[in-house]
This record gives sequence, structure tokens and C-alpha cells, in this order.
Amino acid sequence: MMLFRHFNRMAATASILAGLFASGAAYAETNLVVGYQQIVGPFVAAIADGRFDAAAKEVGYTIDWRQFSSAGDITTALASGDVPIGVLGSTGTAAAATRGVEMELFWILDNIGKSEALVARDGSGIETPADLKGKKVAVPFVSTSHFHLLVGMSKVWNVDPREVEILNLKPPQIVAAWQRGDIDAAYVWPPALSEILKSGKVISDSEVIGAASVPTFDGLVVDKAWAAENPKLMEAFTKVLAQSYADYNANKAAWTVDSPQVQGIVKLIGGDGPSTVEALGLLSFPNADEQASDTWLGGGAIRALSESAKFLVEQKQIGKSLDDYAPFVNSSFAGAAAK
Repeated sequence: MMLFRHFNRMAATASILAGLFASGAAYAETNLVVGYQQIVGPFVAAIADGRFDAAAKEVGYTIDWRQFSSAGDITTALASGDVPIGVLGSTGTAAAATRGVEMELFWILDNIGKSEALVARDGSGIETPADLKGKKVAVPFVSTSHFHLLVGMSKVWNVDPREVEILNLKPPQIVAAWQRGDIDAAYVWPPALSEILKSGKVISDSEVIGAASVPTFDGLVVDKAWAAENPKLMEAFTKVLAQSYADYNANKAAWTVDSPQVQGIVKLIGGDGPSTVEALGLLSFPNADEQASDTWLGGGAIRALSESAKFLVEQKQIGKSLDDYAPFVNSSFAGAAAK
């Protein structure tokens, strides 16, 4: 998936995760390296227009922005000790936290929401989730789509997964199987989602399932010791996040194909204006006060990490889950930025 990050690509070896965010002393105080990925939203727009750079310079820092093509690459870079702040998905964060990585989730970049959906192929006979019984449903295993498909079946739709033929296919394979008529439905993200919707319809999505259980999201994490040692930078960085998210939510209609915000995102991560606008419309971006509330960093994110970890255990990606993920979530930066 080009635009959205998913934990199946964030799963890394235990040795890599064990080294993630090593000693804050390894980072130069005047140089901050931030790892980002090809995701759309106010965060990337603020990178493109220079707001983060300007705010960092005011408190004596220079930001070195490093784009990574995959979660595995960014995890390796974080493990090198040079990158104290980076992008991780909800289940990737759960995996790292479970293995004892000393980090904090401090900002929710996006609620994946409608950008992942269960789509039934035209002529499949599927009108509601209950109709999935006896059907072939494709999904990339150990992904956020897989997580919400199984959560939807077991906790929302009352469908026994054992009565559904669930196939492990990557997004390009899903499109190919869909076009051949080999599958009845699929749970996936753009651009595969956009392709299969040409001859299918949405039965449910991660916004609905997230509201009934726990959401999936992309977030920013920071080495805990580094954050404590660099409070001025964290304050300035989070303030830009708060301003950029408030700007977007107050002026969504202005983010058109030719707008400087959308063109800035395209210039930074690739793609085109129409696909970027479409992707923005499928995501939601909580403001600072929402970030700090019980919905997200004040509680919801902790619950999401816990449920994601349990899912990882079931999928045999980690040995066990923790009793409490609260130590790995920090709402104080968002709370201060909301004032």
C-alpha cells in the first residue's frame, strides 16, 4: 500500500525492535532526524510547506527529514540510533511496545477509517456481512485489514470465521483474483480498494468496525528518554502538528487537486492530485483536543494497542501481550498543544 502504513509491514525481527530508539544520548541536540513515510495528511503538508523546519529553528534544531519506502526500512533506520521520531502504525506500535521498546506514542496521524473496507463483488450474492458465510474473502494476512475483518466477524457481525473461506492475498493479488472472478469479497486499502470498487460495493469499513471495537491508526512515536531531554523541541513540534490539523479540519474544502497543500503532499511523496484528495477524504485527522481525549491518547489508543497485541499473539507474531500499554502512550504533548 503506497499511502497508508500497516503493521504487517511493520513486523520486524526481535533483534531490530530491541534496538529501536536506543539511547537518546546518541542524537545530536541541534540535529533532529525524523523518519516519515508515504502517507497523506496535514503532517506531510506541514513538512512540505516548511512549518516544522521554521518552528524547530526557533528552538535551536535543524530537522533532517528522511522518507522511507517501507515500514521495514524505517524500523531498521530507527534501530540504528539516528532517528528519535518516526511513523508507526497502531499494530506496529503494539508489537514494539510488547517487546519492551522504550518509546511513546504522542500523536495520532490519522484514523484509518473508511480507507480500509470490505467490498463485495457484483454478482457475489453478498448484501450484508451475514452473507459472507460460505464465500471466499481475500485479505492480506497480519494487516490492519485482517485485524478488522476478524474483529468484525467475531464482535460486530456475529459471523463465525470458520464458516468463511478467508484467503491470504496481497493487494495486487486481490485485484487479479477479483478480475478473474476467483473471490467474492475482499478487505483492503487503496489503490486496490479503488480498483475493486469499480465492480463492487462497500459492505463495511474500518470506521464502522473501529467505532464498535477499536480503531486502527498511524501515529508518531518518540524515544521516551529523548523526549524528556528535549522538551522545547517536542513542544514546538507538537504545536505545529496541532496548528496544521486544525487548519485542515477548518478548511477541508480548500484542499483541492490544485491547492498548495495537496500539491505539496504530491511533491513530497509522489502520486497525483486526484488520488491524494480521494485518500484525504477516506481518512480522519483528530485535532489536538481530540488527540488528548479518552477517544485517542487519553485512553482509546491504549485500548487499541492492547487489542492489536492480542491479535498479534493469535497470529503468532509475538509471544504474549502486556497487561498495560499505558506507559507507551503520552497525551501530555497533545494536551499542552490544545491549550
